[in-house]
Amino acid sequence: MSADSPPLDPIFGRLTLDAFPIHEPILVATFAVVVLAGLSVAGALTYFRLWVPLWRDWITTVDHKRIGIMYIVLALIMLLRGFADAVMMRLQQAMAFNGSDGYLPAHHFDQIFTAHGVIMIFFVATPLIVGVMNFVIPLQIGARDVSFPYLNNLGFWLTAVAAILVNVSLFVGEFSQAGWVGEPPLSGLDASPGVGVDYYLWALQISGAGTLIGGINLLATIIKMRAPGMSFMRMPIFCWTSLCVNALIVLSFPFLTISITLLTLDRLIGTHFFTTDLGGNPMAYVNLVWVWGHPEVYILILPALGVFSEVVPVLCGKRLFGYTSMVYATVSITVIGFVVWLHHFFTMGSGASVNGFFGLMTALIAIPTGVKVYNWLFTMYRGRVRMETPMVWTVAFMFTFLLGGLSGVLCSIPALDFQLHNSLVLVAHFHNVAIGAIVFAMMAAIDFWFPKAFGFRLDPFWGRLSAYFWTGGFFVAFMPLYIAGVMGTTRRTRVFDDPSLQIWFIIAAIGSLLIFIGVLCFLIQIYVSIRNREALRDVTGDAWGNGRTLEWSTSSPPPDYNFAFTPVAHDVDAWANMKDHGYSRPLDGFNAVHMPRNTSVGIIVSVLTLIFSFAIVWYMWLVAAVSFGLMVLVSIGHTFNYNRSFHIPADQVARTEGERTRLLAQQG
Repeated sequence: MSADSPPLDPIFGRLTLDAFPIHEPILVATFAVVVLAGLSVAGALTYFRLWVPLWRDWITTVDHKRIGIMYIVLALIMLLRGFADAVMMRLQQAMAFNGSDGYLPAHHFDQIFTAHGVIMIFFVATPLIVGVMNFVIPLQIGARDVSFPYLNNLGFWLTAVAAILVNVSLFVGEFSQAGWVGEPPLSGLDASPGVGVDYYLWALQISGAGTLIGGINLLATIIKMRAPGMSFMRMPIFCWTSLCVNALIVLSFPFLTISITLLTLDRLIGTHFFTTDLGGNPMAYVNLVWVWGHPEVYILILPALGVFSEVVPVLCGKRLFGYTSMVYATVSITVIGFVVWLHHFFTMGSGASVNGFFGLMTALIAIPTGVKVYNWLFTMYRGRVRMETPMVWTVAFMFTFLLGGLSGVLCSIPALDFQLHNSLVLVAHFHNVAIGAIVFAMMAAIDFWFPKAFGFRLDPFWGRLSAYFWTGGFFVAFMPLYIAGVMGTTRRTRVFDDPSLQIWFIIAAIGSLLIFIGVLCFLIQIYVSIRNREALRDVTGDAWGNGRTLEWSTSSPPPDYNFAFTPVAHDVDAWANMKDHGYSRPLDGFNAVHMPRNTSVGIIVSVLTLIFSFAIVWYMWLVAAVSFGLMVLVSIGHTFNYNRSFHIPADQVARTEGERTRLLAQQG
């Protein structure tokens, strides 16, 4: 703050009544809807007396399966928020021609496109892939839980409160207008003196900490907790992609932490790391943030490729073609993904040698990706392909991802990128990959592993309908952007002078509405499936019917302890062989199972973190100091809690397994 700024309130800092957007009808209406929805949910929980089970079974749980489900639920909720931003942008751009300013003022539009990018990357795509990895990995490697169950709970709640902080900015103050990467000087104190960038920085800092905690946890789990006999070259491909992803998280997220911390210091205490005076350099931020940012692309895409490597063999009734080449391709993508970041700013003037190297690396990474596509196609070749909902998503992915990859190779040519940089071609390319790979893969994963999580399948009709609308809507929404981008239309534009461009934005807006119908179909699918869950029940734990699902012989859903007996791997298809031989396992000799207890520390520390970050945003120094002190005390107190585990008695384990054996026998 400048020297001539008015003195701050000792309690509320710079938070005043002017921070509440009561004169913005869109925001007031949104706030009313959110409040009504919150009251309705709270009323339902109270009426059905679900507060205690919610706290006991979900909020304080350390069960990796429940935490994975909560990650996915958080991501789907934030998907609705982020998608609403996308629809608002598309409608604004379709209307803003022939002298019309549309319906969104400039400052609101800038906040929307920034929030859309932040939400979709940090609070939709990332929680989706972390949630699926959390749920699936211990089941695939034969572990009872992750290495650090308490950190798992803390990592989720840090991500959740960061998402809450982003949404708080919608109603108290404003969000950043500097784009989802937050590059200086736009994000500096001179260009953005308000609280928007501060909300952005603290939300990313908190969510980044949660993701880093999860990455360390899952990396340790895969390395140290595999079942006996499961060497690295016997792991499922999804575990291989997850291993590489979590290695990327551990290596790259510190760069995000560093860049955000230095920018926060620039804004908070007047340092000059990224300013244009006193020795600072804005391009230092760009390099730092993209050293994280491009590995982040593969952090999101590699689990998607792993999902399809599980779906295709199961729904084709064949072993995966080229397992070894799949592993090498995954590791190659991981390594090369760390040396391509500069293609995000070819136009900054690095010179022909630097641009040539990064352009070559960017084109080179298409080779191992192509290997994966060919392996899936060869797995499908002469297989008994069943077009269940996950396979529909897979086929849709192959078309959209191939197109996105080809456009990415074109953009990797520095000379061509000089023409396309900052145009709508980049927006179309990124969404081509993000939707075609990440969203389609996670929708396939949800449908594929839903029976393992809840014991019944999702309704296939509404699932296919959702896939058709998503796919058709994607092509209608983003193919026009390629055309408009080649014609020179820049991204982040609110109004347009050339009336000939309007038709492309009208088509894109129609496409976004088709995608919206796809989202509605998915929600209807969930509702219909819950209503008809008995008809869709998966009693055997093998929902797709050919003994090749990849979670050994656990029930659907698995018990808290996952496995009564530790499974043993003999080859890469050990789980399929186990099921082919009648779910062979011991039927007596059960022992007590050691399990960690639930914890309330994760939610308490995370709520205090939310209060601390909100206080820092508004310069409420007293509140920040108190909340930070409480965070430290709670964390220290947790270290003295030695009674953090319990045993499930052997007779209880035997009863659970006996009931499961009876159900399997009924299925014949």
